Amino acid sequence: MTNGLVFPLLIALLGLLLSPAVELAISRTLPRLGNLPAQRVRITTAAVTALLFGLLAWRFGFSAELPAFLLLALLSVQLSRIDFTLHLLPNRLVLLLLGGGLVLLSSSAALAPDWPNLFRALAGGAILFAGYVILKLISPRSLGMGDVKLAAPLGLYLGYLGWQQVVFGGLLGFVVGGVLTVLMLRLRSAGRPTESAHGPAMFLATLGVILAMN
Repeated sequence: MTNGLVFPLLIALLGLLLSPAVELAISRTLPRLGNLPAQRVRITTAAVTALLFGLLAWRFGFSAELPAFLLLALLSVQLSRIDFTLHLLPNRLVLLLLGGGLVLLSSSAALAPDWPNLFRALAGGAILFAGYVILKLISPRSLGMGDVKLAAPLGLYLGYLGWQQVVFGGLLGFVVGGVLTVLMLRLRSAGRPTESAHGPAMFLATLGVILAMN
């Protein structure tokens, strides 16, 4: 049992170290987002990243697909932090998640080899993106364009695991978003925006489905 915990703990430590490094890189390459966040925020993001790294290492083990999902966890925490505070999902980071995920998942599919998973991932990304585009056209004020763009990489990751993951991940995002909106409305103050960021809910739903569904 102890041996089975060593690898997840080592990967969790990796997440703890990578989180501040990525925050520093974001602050330098995207200065319009402002300086580094407060120390307590950096500690929180590092702790959450470490937890997600450990859970994903437990879920996937020492496998070719693990690096792709670690990238998802790393950027999920940073994008959630940015979206929560600034109501913004920077295109550069969303594209990094999409491009990096595609490269890493392609590598995993090639090593397996398991090309059907990759083809399903591409279809999942396209379908979830199209679904968000339709929702944006129907109700323009309910979603931001950042949320629409984010649907593509999240659909990619969910599709790699299966069609059920795409369906549950897509639907659960709106459920989690509704819960977070209610909580924010109850906790809001005069200095906070009245709307709730949808990106963190999308990430929570996606990671929850990835960790819970085999």
